[in-house]
Amino acid sequence: MADRLTWVGHATVLIELRGVRLLTDPFVRANPLHLRRHAPPADPRVGDALDAVLISHQHYDHLDLRSLKRLGRDIPIVVPRGAGALLSRHGFTDVREVVAGNSMAFGPVVVTAVRAEHDTHRRPGSPEAQPVGYLVSDGADDRIYFAGDTTIYQAMGWLTPAPVDVALLPIWGWGPKLGPGHMDPEEAARAAALLRPTTVVPIHWGTYFPHLIGRRRDVAFSQPPQRFADAMARRAPTVGVELLRPGESLALLDRATALSSARRR
Repeated sequence: MADRLTWVGHATVLIELRGVRLLTDPFVRANPLHLRRHAPPADPRVGDALDAVLISHQHYDHLDLRSLKRLGRDIPIVVPRGAGALLSRHGFTDVREVVAGNSMAFGPVVVTAVRAEHDTHRRPGSPEAQPVGYLVSDGADDRIYFAGDTTIYQAMGWLTPAPVDVALLPIWGWGPKLGPGHMDPEEAARAAALLRPTTVVPIHWGTYFPHLIGRRRDVAFSQPPQRFADAMARRAPTVGVELLRPGESLALLDRATALSSARRR
């Protein structure tokens, strides 16, 4: 199995590393909630033979019960502490709660929960669960940072003592406006400058948009990636940027090859 990342859409990324398959924040329905998927349908094979699902926070577009049920109720699901009871009530049998700093291994791959700054509730008045991001590492050549949803904070620059190879950073959302607790393209570029990864893959854009206002899709579909690339050229010119479309993959190279490739871009 090749080591690679596949951006399924929104915040859903399939990480394939050293034979381990991890899926982040599965949200793969065509018409969830008040939204419509404008990207190609998610390949159903992304849910095959998963070793774990990583959930960053409780919001409906990140912890989507219907998407999770498609994957099966016995798959290990890693969630922020406080979100486990919701999944257990819906019949999921292997729910593992974490807080920032907790680590667990799936074969040769270690997953570590890290700090994220975002809303702690699923809906107003619901139980709290402090959002997290995740560092995924094979202990050798690859370290992948999945930010989940977060605002920028200064300590991002010290998430890990070792370099991050690929940072999966959110640059927008699912509508014409960006709500609180999210990074826009400029803020995501500032985060990349703090993190100093080899490569950034922008996510959380260009997948869903509300029904009935599709005429304004350019705000969320064409503007964010260009604004992000422009901001990266100013704020973090030595960091490589890989603009994927939903369904596209990025091969994970060894660090020396990745550094050489990033410098050529």
